[in-house]
Amino acid sequence: MTDSEIEITAELVHGLLEDQHPDLAGLPIREVAGGWGNQMWRLGDELAVRMPRMEGAPDLLRKECRWLPVLAPRLPLPVPTPVRIGEPSERFPRPWSIMTWVHGEPLDYTSISRGDHAADTLAGFLRALHVEAPADAPISEDRGDHPKKCTDGFDHFFHAVVPDELADDVRAVWEDAVAAPEWEGPPLWVHGDLHPANVVASDGTLSGVIDFDAMFAGDPAWDLAAAWVILPAGAASRFFDVYAYADRATIRRARGLAAMKSLFLMLMGQNGDRGLPGGKPTWGPAGRAALDRVLQSWYPTPHVRAELRSHW
Repeated sequence: MTDSEIEITAELVHGLLEDQHPDLAGLPIREVAGGWGNQMWRLGDELAVRMPRMEGAPDLLRKECRWLPVLAPRLPLPVPTPVRIGEPSERFPRPWSIMTWVHGEPLDYTSISRGDHAADTLAGFLRALHVEAPADAPISEDRGDHPKKCTDGFDHFFHAVVPDELADDVRAVWEDAVAAPEWEGPPLWVHGDLHPANVVASDGTLSGVIDFDAMFAGDPAWDLAAAWVILPAGAASRFFDVYAYADRATIRRARGLAAMKSLFLMLMGQNGDRGLPGGKPTWGPAGRAALDRVLQSWYPTPHVRAELRSHW
C-alpha cells in the first residue's frame, strides 16, 4: 500500500524546505499521526506539509491543489488550501504540497457532543459544496458509482467483518440501496471520502473538513452517507431536514453507502489491531458505531418515511 523505499523523515522535509521554500525552513516540524496516501507534517502552527507515499497520491495531490482554491472560498467550514507546491527532486521524486492547517482533532480520536449543531454544520457545508460541477471537474475511478456497481467491494467488506447476528440486517440495507433509482441530476461537487478521520472537531462539534484528494463530480449520496458515518445517533433526521435537497432515492443510496463505508472502517480497524500495513486501529470502533447508527435508523425524516409508506 505504501512505497517502503522512500523513508519520509523530519530531516527530509526540512531539506526539501531549505531547497525549495527556504523562507519556511525555520518553522518547527513535527509528524502528524494518521494519513493514508500522504504522510503529514505540521509546519509551525498554521501550515502542514503533505508528502505522497502511495503510487497514485501525486495525481491526487495535484487535483487538490487545482480545485481546492476554487471550492474553499464558498465553503462554511475551514478546509486545507494549498500555499506552496514542492516539485520532484533528487531528494524526493514526487510532488509535495504545503497546505493550511485545519485546527481541531480528527473525529476518530474524539467525539461529537453537540449533535444538533454538528448536524446543522454538516448540512450547511454539504449544501454549499454540492453545486453543479464544471465540465472539466475530475471524475473518480474508484468511487461515485451507483451502489449496484459496488457490490464486489461491499461483499468483500461484508464477509470480512459483519457479525453473524447483524448479517441479515446489513444485507437488507445494502439491497435496498442497490434497488434505489440512480442519480438523475447533473454531476455535483462531492468530497467523496467523508469519514471520521477526514473531519475535525472542537468544542463538541464539527470544526473542519480535510483530505479532499478523492473529490469528484457525481452523485451526492456518497457524501450524504456522512449523516450516519460521522454524526452521532439521532442526528441524521435533523441533518436531512436542514440539507433539504435529498429525495428518497438519494437517501436510500446514501444509507447503503454508509453501511459499506462503516464496514470498510471496521476492516481497517481490524487490520490495525493485527498490525497489518495500512491498518488503522482507531477506525474500527468508529466504523462499528456508524454501522449501529445505520441499522437503528431505517429512514431518517418523518416526511421521507411518509413518502416511502405511500410509495410502497
